[in-house]
Amino acid sequence: MATNSENIISSKKEKIGWYFTDFASSAFSTTVVTVFLGPYLTGIAESGADASGYINLLGIPILADSWFAYCVSFSVIMQVLFLPIIGAIADYLGKKKELLLTFSYIGAVATSSLYFLGGDSWLFGGGVFIIANLCFGVAMVLYNAFLNDIAEKKDRDKESSRAWAFGYFGGALLLALNLYLFSNAEEFGLSTSEAVRISLCSAGVWWGIFTIFPMLWLRKGISKNQVTRNKGVLRIGFRQLWKTAKDARKYPLTLMFLLAYLIYNDGVQAVITFASQFGNKELGLPLSVLTTVILMVQIVALIGALTFERIARITSTKTAILISLLIWTIAMIYAWGYLEGEAGFYALGICVGFVMGGTQALSRSLFSRLIPKGKEAEYFSLYEVSERGTAWMGSLIFGLSLQFSGSYRIAVLSLVVFFIIGGLLLIFVNVEKAEEQLSKQSA
Repeated sequence: MATNSENIISSKKEKIGWYFTDFASSAFSTTVVTVFLGPYLTGIAESGADASGYINLLGIPILADSWFAYCVSFSVIMQVLFLPIIGAIADYLGKKKELLLTFSYIGAVATSSLYFLGGDSWLFGGGVFIIANLCFGVAMVLYNAFLNDIAEKKDRDKESSRAWAFGYFGGALLLALNLYLFSNAEEFGLSTSEAVRISLCSAGVWWGIFTIFPMLWLRKGISKNQVTRNKGVLRIGFRQLWKTAKDARKYPLTLMFLLAYLIYNDGVQAVITFASQFGNKELGLPLSVLTTVILMVQIVALIGALTFERIARITSTKTAILISLLIWTIAMIYAWGYLEGEAGFYALGICVGFVMGGTQALSRSLFSRLIPKGKEAEYFSLYEVSERGTAWMGSLIFGLSLQFSGSYRIAVLSLVVFFIIGGLLLIFVNVEKAEEQLSKQSA
């Protein structure tokens, strides 16, 4: 039978090519966003700050410690503007693969240029990071949009979890190499700053090298539409986005899940983004310890992604996600009121790592079941607004809480609201009814 199988990528090589997209890009989210750039860029900003600890951007005083958080937020505001347009263009023209490769390599080049970050060049560092993170977000939209081509609905929890696990392995592998370099910087004749800059650059090189595999093995989309002289690409993108916005109203439960996800995953991303900065500034842990903990988190997350896929099989995908959100809430309360020292940070890392993979992998597979066929990139562009490294609400709340309270613990506690509100919204999403609405509209 060739009914649905025509649209499913059955080749094992093509699936592995898809996995390698995550393997390649996870180096950016792990080495750059989670570990090295936050503390390093904060130090760069502090060296350019005035006596009160503020830097000046167009006459606006900004606490140096909040600069990285604001850069993350601004990059995501840019994503909010661009991702839906590019997703619509990709679906309209059948250019998911071509656009995936284009933005992956632009992001890889921008990331590699962080090697030149030094002195008090906080503006350069923030600007380059914004470009890289914007490209990362676009690439992830297009990568996620392949899930419905990679696997049938019954296999999406499994394939999504495997891809996340493979991505965590890639991020952990490069981070381990960078940890070795950083820990032995003197033996290599490097200063601490040089070791950090090489590590940042390596993430871009890694991203570029391993994107070769999806370039070779992923199938190109079939373009059913052509751009004419009277229809420019951007015009098509805006028109398709408007159509998507109107179309989405047919699926209220899909929209409710998307809203729940955007809220709770913004909290997840904020924790991932600022964990290293919290450990360094609040607990006084050296970068070598932070890197070791984050490396451990990647390994535990790999195990967690596969474990939560089994929990989803025993219960349901939605129930497994709700369990993970409860654990996130407890972890943040622990970080606020009870976390002390290196041992506590390791314990928190194990807890966060275990639920991190499950929350993200299962959310992606569940969303893939709630979107119409042929519009994957358009809908995943909305989903990606709160994907890895792209939190904006969480980053903004964290940055504002830190700026006005001066306390990293208060900033961490502020993230609890994302898990609580997101979880409450998810409770009211009837997945079976949502799938029924989708099938009726598609009939």
